[in-house]
Amino acid sequence: MDTKLERIEFDTRIPIYIQIMDYIKRQIVTGELSCGAKLPSVREMAAVFKVNPNTLQRVYQELEREGITFTQRGLGTFVSERPDIVLELQKDMANGLIRQFISGMKTIGYSNERIIKEVADYLYKEDMK
Repeated sequence: MDTKLERIEFDTRIPIYIQIMDYIKRQIVTGELSCGAKLPSVREMAAVFKVNPNTLQRVYQELEREGITFTQRGLGTFVSERPDIVLELQKDMANGLIRQFISGMKTIGYSNERIIKEVADYLYKEDMK
């Protein structure tokens, strides 16, 4: 990776491989990992995150299955060079955040209209700062 890997505080309610996948996706979206960048080996990543190498193998397989990475035999695993990959990941991540937010707001009794009003009011206040 082009950047230093951080340790993750794993959430016991979410499978570790999904949390590591999300971490790598965030690095791609934020530009810490650029298109075409080489990922560390499975063993290197497993050592950093202090997880079983099989967990990292699954992470790499899932990322490749999703088209986010590709493997070149003998060379390693690389971030996809598709120009749309960052926008695609951003949209997926944004949709997940929106889903969580809307679900939380509905849990406390907000209607769609009230949610929209609250968001608009919040954004207006932020713009005035």
